[in-house]
Order: sequence, then C-alpha cells, then structure tokens
Amino acid sequence: MPAGALPPTLLVLTGPTGSGKSELALQLAAALLPQRLVEIISVDSVQIYRGMNIGSAKPAAAARAQVAHHLIDILDPAQSYSAGEFVRDARAAIADILQRGRYPLLVGGTMLYLRALYQGLAALPPASEALRRELDAQAQACGWPALHAQLEQVDAAAAARIARNDAQRIQRALEVHRLTGVPISRWQAHTRGSGEEFRWLRYALLPPADSDWRGRLAVRFDAMLRSGLLDEVRALHARGDLSEQHSSVRAVGYRQLWRYCSGECSFDEAVRHAIIATRQLGKRQLTWLRREQGFMTLPAHSVGLAAIVARSIHSALGA
Repeated sequence: MPAGALPPTLLVLTGPTGSGKSELALQLAAALLPQRLVEIISVDSVQIYRGMNIGSAKPAAAARAQVAHHLIDILDPAQSYSAGEFVRDARAAIADILQRGRYPLLVGGTMLYLRALYQGLAALPPASEALRRELDAQAQACGWPALHAQLEQVDAAAAARIARNDAQRIQRALEVHRLTGVPISRWQAHTRGSGEEFRWLRYALLPPADSDWRGRLAVRFDAMLRSGLLDEVRALHARGDLSEQHSSVRAVGYRQLWRYCSGECSFDEAVRHAIIATRQLGKRQLTWLRREQGFMTLPAHSVGLAAIVARSIHSALGA
C-alpha cells in the first residue's frame, strides 16, 4: 500500500438471528447498485451447506442472481468447516471483490467467523477424530454442561466465553487442551487478525428494547415450517450418511427436528425446543455484540434503514 493511502474498506452487517440482516443487505445493495458497488459475503455457518435453505434463511436464487453472493452452498452437509477455513475463503473472496473495484459486504450472525476474521486465529493443532468421538461419547453419557465444567477446571477464561451447551466450542477447547496441554485461551492470545489490514465499517442490527423480538422468533420459525422446513430435514435424515455428529445437523432448528425424525420426541416437543434454542442463540449473539466496540448500532426492522446505512457509507468514503 502506498504511503499515506487508506487501506481497503470492508463493510459488515451483523445482528442476532431474526434481526433482518439478509433483507437489509439486499436493500442496501440495491441502494448502491447504480454504481454496482457491493458484493455480499455470507458469514453464516449454515448457509454454507447445500440443501439447507429454509432453516438458514438463505437468500433466494433470484436475489443471489441480482447481487453477487459468496460462501453460500459451498459444501455438502456431510463436510466439516472451521472458522479457519472461513477466514481463508473470506479473504480470497475479499481479494477478488476488491480486485473488481467493488466493496465486500460481510453479512451474517456467526460471530465466531467475524471474530476470527477481525481478530485472527491461533495456529491451533488439527482436529483429532478419535478424541472428538471420545468427547461426544462423554457428552452423550453426562451432557455438555458436565464437559463445560471440565473445561472450567483447565481453562476458566475459555469457559467464561463459551455457553454451557455450546457443544462445538466446548469440544474444540477440551480437544486442544488434551492434545497440547495448553489452554485454548492461551493459544488465542497470540493471534494477528485483519483489524488493521482493512478499513472496517461495521453495522449491527439490535432489536429495540420495547420490541417483541422473542415473539418474532417464534413466528419466524412457524413460517419456516410452513415453507417446508420439516421436509428439508426429512430429506437430510433420509440420506443415511448424516448424524448428530455432523456440524450441519447440530444447527439450531435442524437438530431439534432431526430428533423428531429419529423418533426421539414428538413434533410439538421438537418445535418448542427449536424455538427455545433459537432464542438462546439470539441471546448469545446479542451478548457478543454488546461487548464489541466499533459497531454502529441500528434498530432492527426500522423503516428506512437501507438509506441510513447507505448515507453513512457514502459519508465515510467521502463520496
């Protein structure tokens, strides 16, 4: 970069589940479309999977034809995907978009991915399938909260950041400690991210304090069911090569309906548990956002948000 030149600009639009990120991103892209300024990079750990469309609120094909989207439908549900792989793929997409003279707009609510891209990732050891099977067996016997208690004993700093039922992150933290003898929090303390490599314009949608956001999430899940979510899960279940050991199946909404398809609970129980899990996910996302600095916060579902954000971007860019 020439001396005195500004670093390339990245746009970020995030928020908790059900806050309207995808819809606003498309509106924003349309507001900037006369200059064809924006391409969207999905920051969603479920939208990466083919065939998982309804439960991930994946943008429709027509929207994706109108505005270029990246990191959607890149994997089969049987494949695994890490935050490190996201950083690799996102950085490649960012480079391509910038090369075309456009602005990358990162859209989604997988906060681990956003943190990994912004703050960086430690050079952690590769996964051990044998150790993961062992941890999964322990979790089946005594539950993930019990494994979270084990994590507290060896890495209190990591345990404080990880929810008691966050199976994927508990498993990874315990795996790293058992493989290396070093807490994952200590590994993560020695990282270098992209925070200073790019100029970040970050926007976060937050439900207003007086909104019935929890009620919206229940209505939203019901709409997904009416759109065919159960059939989507049944098709995944019928494949025969997937199980709850796969990250795709553990996604909120899919996991609970998967158990119904497996005969482990009634349909009503699956729906109730899915709504509870969705609300818990949203609460974790809100907690993360409220701890972060550098975001311009916006009231979710407000009228005229796209115009407000577009004006903010033009102002920041000196346009």
